Amino acid sequence: MRIIRGTHKGRRIHVPGKLPVRPTTDLAKESLFNILENSYYTDEITVLDLFAGTGGISYEFASRGSIEVVAVDMNPKCVKFIQETAKTFKFSQIRTVKENVRSFLHHAMQKFDIIFADPPYDFHQEDLDNIIIMVFEKNLLKENGSLIIEHGKDKHFDHFPQLSELRKYGQVHFSFFS
Repeated sequence: MRIIRGTHKGRRIHVPGKLPVRPTTDLAKESLFNILENSYYTDEITVLDLFAGTGGISYEFASRGSIEVVAVDMNPKCVKFIQETAKTFKFSQIRTVKENVRSFLHHAMQKFDIIFADPPYDFHQEDLDNIIIMVFEKNLLKENGSLIIEHGKDKHFDHFPQLSELRKYGQVHFSFFS
């Protein structure tokens, strides 16, 4: 895994094999950030990274100068890895939270420009739907903010009026909500 752009462009991140994660591919990550950089100045935004795993998305935002990146994961090994990597790279804007995503969203009050969620691909459709519902019912996006869900081809969100776009990169799909 590597950082695509920003102050740490090209920097490799060596993920321990024992972490139960599926990092976003470099191709999909680069495509995602090309889309985002056409809509946002990444050095002026706040980001919530749900199911942060290795922290790859968080590092990418931090490398591009995002003001604040909150990385949420319930696996203590993932949270520790993100904390250690952020410290090594001097990404002081990354804050980690070891908590279940639904629980975090239930008590969240802060608004974000971008909320990115990359749940396990076997995550149930109903659980994903509930995350989308919580984000919009709790009004957790700033004006012109986006919720982005990374998922496999078997998940569909056409029943949400907030769905604005679907992008496919091989097995990786991104659904954008605004």
